[in-house]
Amino acid sequence: MNENNEAERHEMKHYMMIALTVFVTFCCCILFFFMIYRFDELAALWRQIANILQPITIGLVLAYLLNPVMKFQEKYLYRFFDKKLKDSHRAWKAARSVAICGALLFLVGIFVLLIALILPSVSTSIQGVITKLPEEINTLVAWIEDFTKGDDEIAEVARQAIEKASKVMQRFWEEDVLTEAQAYLASITSGVIYGVKLVINVLVGLIISVYVMASQETFAGQGKKIIYALFKPARANVIIETVRKSNEIFGGFIIGKLLDSAIIGVLAYIILAIMRMPDTILIAVIIGVTNVIPFFGPFVGAVPSFIIIVLQNPLQGIYFLIFVLILQQVDGNIIGPKILGSSTGLSSFWVVFAILVFGGLWGFPGMLLGVPIMAVIYYIAEKLIEYFLGRRGLKPDTKSYIRLVGVESGTNRMIYEAVPAKEQEEPVKKSRKVQRKKR
Repeated sequence: MNENNEAERHEMKHYMMIALTVFVTFCCCILFFFMIYRFDELAALWRQIANILQPITIGLVLAYLLNPVMKFQEKYLYRFFDKKLKDSHRAWKAARSVAICGALLFLVGIFVLLIALILPSVSTSIQGVITKLPEEINTLVAWIEDFTKGDDEIAEVARQAIEKASKVMQRFWEEDVLTEAQAYLASITSGVIYGVKLVINVLVGLIISVYVMASQETFAGQGKKIIYALFKPARANVIIETVRKSNEIFGGFIIGKLLDSAIIGVLAYIILAIMRMPDTILIAVIIGVTNVIPFFGPFVGAVPSFIIIVLQNPLQGIYFLIFVLILQQVDGNIIGPKILGSSTGLSSFWVVFAILVFGGLWGFPGMLLGVPIMAVIYYIAEKLIEYFLGRRGLKPDTKSYIRLVGVESGTNRMIYEAVPAKEQEEPVKKSRKVQRKKR
């Protein structure tokens, strides 16, 4: 009797799970159809929610970026307070409080430096480029005519190309940049409420960042508690490890890239000042800012900088191209690897793929965040593939599949194509050369 009841309960539970699965699938289909049918309303709702959560978003972003600065200060401050207070808990709280203040002062110092030193120089340089553009074009044309030594055809072709490029550039500055800037300033002037609201959101975001940095261990513990309450330990461990790896990728890449770009910008300013290049601060800012973009950044920054310099002094423009080439080689082979290391683990193809796709979707933020996002996606996909291959008893490394022909259905034995004799001889020759060098 008990066995029959147990069987009935098991069968009822089985049917209940099937019914629940069908119900959840049906609800998901309706939700998906509703999202497509009401896309505009959902987009408007999402924008409204994003505006409401703007101070929280600002606070979380600031806390994430300032956390390494705070941790660096906290490590040394704790040693100091631990000796003075003789109580580890009080010393830790004091070190954390002073470190948070130091991180905020660091942020304020960067903004003051940008506003007081860089922005006026950049603004002056841009105005100078716009006002002196016709004169500089005539100087460049005269230099080309002198350089070609009377060859009228080459000089005429070069003059026409320069004039066309200068007209496009002048139209861009005057009609696009200045018009947009004036429209933007007009909108700010007319929309004082929005400006005040933005300032308030930034201030609230700073306060939220202080709370997040002060209680980050508590928030991390609460998040882990929720994950282990919702999932089984095995799955929860995978989620925790994925989040930890994602944080490692994002933190290492974004903060490392910002530090790398700051170093490149300062280094460019020093060397350009020594070379007495025109508009040194403007060029250094362009190089530093565009260097944030992986792979394409150096090319994006070099083009406008070269145009600004070559219009004023063609010979210095050539020197600038040589300097940028050397600087990017130093950054790509020495500075970048030292700071970033292998934080993403992506090949060059996936880096370019991520920049193009996410840059097309989100613009400049997508070009910056596309590489770490792609690295996280690549990491998750790699772990899933390794898991499913392990369940089938197959090797997880990619090299084992390069010459793979097939897998036997019964034994899962991997079958490889025959290696040509020439390719078998090459590793032997290489190993012999290595042995000779060792001798």
